[in-house]
Amino acid sequence: MIDQTIKRCLGQMMHGVQVVGASSGGVQRAYCSHWVSQVSFAEPVVMASISPRHDTYPLIRDSGRFSVSVLAGDQVAVGQYFSYPGRKFHYIATEFLETWHDLPVVTNAIAWLDCAVFETKTMIDHELIFARVESVQGNRLRDAPLTYSSRLGWRVAGDKAREAGVSVRDELLARLAAAGYAVESAGDDAPDE
Repeated sequence: MIDQTIKRCLGQMMHGVQVVGASSGGVQRAYCSHWVSQVSFAEPVVMASISPRHDTYPLIRDSGRFSVSVLAGDQVAVGQYFSYPGRKFHYIATEFLETWHDLPVVTNAIAWLDCAVFETKTMIDHELIFARVESVQGNRLRDAPLTYSSRLGWRVAGDKAREAGVSVRDELLARLAAAGYAVESAGDDAPDE
């Protein structure tokens, strides 16, 4: 069991909310996740975390593919439905899904990703699945995404955090120049990772 102080601290982390879907042998399943992440700038690679006990897991394992539906802030009901084990509800809410590239995706989600698995890593109670994004469809790219944290619950992202007209990068470049360091070209906007 996780220490309560650790749990509260980790619970402050906000994550985007997605529905991950898979299909194999004529069966489609999907689950809500806030543990899907882009993990590379050079390549379109994502990582999804899934419990091997989840009924979507064998479909991903067998097919080597999965979809990601990025949920919008107005899709909390969809996210909550797919948070519960589908088998307990006999998969009755099929109205939330449609098929794209033979994979289940959430209707009217912000975006859909078609992902091909290339590596898995076994963790303590989950599998990390690394996949190349092979195809995308943007549906509502201007809409604010749904986010979640175990401490704060479901939220809608979208408000800008930076003050308009203020550039930390420009301020740092000015400090470097004032200190006598060579300043790289202004066209190099790629952050060091």
